This record gives sequence, structure tokens and C-alpha cells, in this order.
Amino acid sequence: MASPARKAIKKYRSRLKRQGIVRLEVRVRKDDATLVREVVQALSDPEREWEARAKLREHFGTTKGERLKALLAAAPLEGVDLNRKDDFGRDVDL
Repeated sequence: MASPARKAIKKYRSRLKRQGIVRLEVRVRKDDATLVREVVQALSDPEREWEARAKLREHFGTTKGERLKALLAAAPLEGVDLNRKDDFGRDVDL
């Protein structure tokens, strides 16, 4: 039988899961720990979250919709020959 503490932890974790919150473990240099904490606080603060996300996406990442297909569509492919000749392998004596 589960102890009351385990039940409380299970309820707490399920409540966070319903809210869309996940737990992460991050390893950073000691000098960067304060910076990472500040970023997490900015993302958690309702007044600063959208601005923080926008700045992080602008600098580090792409939006969810941009994947390989969008990257290839935006690539400058003028003058690049994308046709390959058919290669049927080599002749093998059996």
C-alpha cells in the first residue's frame, strides 16, 4: 500500500501533467546556472513569457511549423542539378 507522501507526490505530478508542465534535468556550467534559472523564471512569469519565448525562438530555434520541408523550400537551389541518372547496380555473375 502506498504511503500518504507517495500519494501526495503522485497527485502533484498528475496535476502538473494536466497543466502541460514537464520536469527537466539540465546540466550546465556553474557560471551559467544563474542565467538558466533566470530564463526559466522568465518563461514561467505570465507577464514575460511571450516576450521570452519570442526572443529565444528568434535567436536559437524555429517555430513548430518550420521543419526540413520548409527549410528545403526556402533554400536557394537555382542552378543546382537535382536529377540523378538511374543506377541499376553492377553486373554480377552467379
